Amino acid sequence: MEIDNKEKAAELEDKTTAAEENEEEGAMSFWDHLEVLRWALFRSACVLAVIMVGTFIAMPYIFDRFILAPTSNNFFTYRLINRIGGGMVTLSPDFDVQIININVASQFMTHISTSISLAAVIAFPYFIWEIWKFIEPALFEDEVKHLRPAFLGGTVMFYVGCAIGYLLVFPFTFRFLVEYNLSSSITNQINLQSYIDNFTMLILVMGIVFEMPLLAWLLSLMGILRKSFLREHKRHAVVVLLVSAAIITPSGDPFTLMLVFVPLYVLYELSILVVRDKKPKKGTEAL
Repeated sequence: MEIDNKEKAAELEDKTTAAEENEEEGAMSFWDHLEVLRWALFRSACVLAVIMVGTFIAMPYIFDRFILAPTSNNFFTYRLINRIGGGMVTLSPDFDVQIININVASQFMTHISTSISLAAVIAFPYFIWEIWKFIEPALFEDEVKHLRPAFLGGTVMFYVGCAIGYLLVFPFTFRFLVEYNLSSSITNQINLQSYIDNFTMLILVMGIVFEMPLLAWLLSLMGILRKSFLREHKRHAVVVLLVSAAIITPSGDPFTLMLVFVPLYVLYELSILVVRDKKPKKGTEAL
């Protein structure tokens, strides 16, 4: 019996030692983490390059049918508003903007830059996946359980924001600015680079703005933001959102203003739903 007990103790000790050795081998140094990050960046760059080849080839078609679509009154959103406006809200039927180019290399450089931008938007889920795989080993099981759906939800909301930016925010901002006349003696000629800069900026800004519920949720996990705070200041938030919507789409049409305000307000309400109040510490629940 004593021999059996000694053998079991020795076996247990060997297993413990082996586990400790595996733990030490599994521990990564700073340079190991740097190497993992380097390969993650390399893979991301390869994916971006592959997608960019496809977007570069398809760009002439994408440019005419997608990027330049808001310059014509045949754009989907313009036709939809004229259809559902019921005569109360109508847009000018002769809206047709010609984009000009004044630089020799501008069209070629725009071809490249828009291909990269579109490829980055398409590859966004893969970038998020690489970030997730990099930080996941450092997280606890409970943190993984919470952050996995957050990464997925953040990706979906980014695309929803980009879609809202393309269908609502940019078209009406562009249309207002083009139709705005300081003097009848001035003729607007929209430069290609100016158009692309505004197109890219407004769509990406809306994509980032739609990350507001995710940001609010993360701040609540850190104990910085509380659900009660968002509810108490809802009236102030409505004013801020209305002003923001007016700045994004500076038109005198209340219908257009509401098209931008409503998504922003829905985002605020969604933030209230996802935000968590900090749980009371043990021992204070009965107080």
